[in-house]
Amino acid sequence: MAGSSSSLDETILKKTTDISLLREKVCGYNWNQGLNYDKLLNSYLSSGFQATNFGLAVNEINKMIKCRKLPIPKDKYIDNEDEFTIIKNNCTIFLGYTSNLISSGLRETIKFLVQHSLLQVDCIVTTAGGIEEDFIKCLAPTFLGDFKLDGKMLRERGINRIGNLLVPNDNYCRFENWIMPILDEMLKEQKDGVLWTPSKLIERLGKEINNEESVYYWTAKNKIPVFCPALTDGSIGDMMFLHSFRNPGLVLDIVSDLRRLNLMAMKSVNTGMIILGGGVIKHHICNANLMRNGADFSVYLNTASEYDGSDSGARPDEAKSWGKIKKDATPVKIYGEATLIFPLVVAQTFAKDFFKNKEK
Repeated sequence: MAGSSSSLDETILKKTTDISLLREKVCGYNWNQGLNYDKLLNSYLSSGFQATNFGLAVNEINKMIKCRKLPIPKDKYIDNEDEFTIIKNNCTIFLGYTSNLISSGLRETIKFLVQHSLLQVDCIVTTAGGIEEDFIKCLAPTFLGDFKLDGKMLRERGINRIGNLLVPNDNYCRFENWIMPILDEMLKEQKDGVLWTPSKLIERLGKEINNEESVYYWTAKNKIPVFCPALTDGSIGDMMFLHSFRNPGLVLDIVSDLRRLNLMAMKSVNTGMIILGGGVIKHHICNANLMRNGADFSVYLNTASEYDGSDSGARPDEAKSWGKIKKDATPVKIYGEATLIFPLVVAQTFAKDFFKNKEK
């Protein structure tokens, strides 16, 4: 019986022989020390699960910020003849987000990142709604609703639902009245030789809105390029469709934008990717970094899983296999919803660095 017990112990409670993986103890926040949000968020790193991924993502973005401040090596080739591909710092930061995040209150966080010269990201990639919803909010507000509101009832009342957000149809009518004269002017300029691209259109609209609440007012002011490879997939596409009947002929060159984006990645000394969500914005940034054999720093934040083989759900290690992230990089994916998590990430990275430098 004793021998049987010994055999059972060896089977169930096998002796630990290799402790090389046992480096850091799991430990959460000590509430007895009082309420300190900085220490609370720092404790995430040792809390486990997605809290630890949050802490790792904060570290990864802080590496981007630190790298960005280093001087550009003298032997690094910089093309000063092409305004679209000038490399301004040692780490080019690419920010991608899906349109629903501009519809949400995360718009104000994104605006903060492009508003101040001390913490600017260098390039944005988003979808059509991520462009138009910013301008629409300058014309009329989006409202809080409920995920459970009946679609038929809302349709009958002329109200559109984005999750638990509500956008009246009147907002899009105001958008149409605002953008159509601008498209008319752009067509006139095209006939005089201007080549329009999605990024140039977005810059033009950012100047035209002339509203400091707008994300793209600040990107235009601070010369941060905004790429939207699927610009026609939204209300702004509807406007261009209608404009093609009212005043036909306006053309957007997407290949020039592709060249511009890829050259930004290729000519960068280092690159960092911060991607909120999936789909076209995620792959467009990753594919641009493929052109330089991978990004140096990467953070994904989305709710997608990899079991269906989608690029949206793909973990960073899959991107390494394609050469979109460098082999020796330490990328992080947070499985979570961006409106809940990203403001806290910004608080521990860009915002902390900004206000620290502002106090000096």
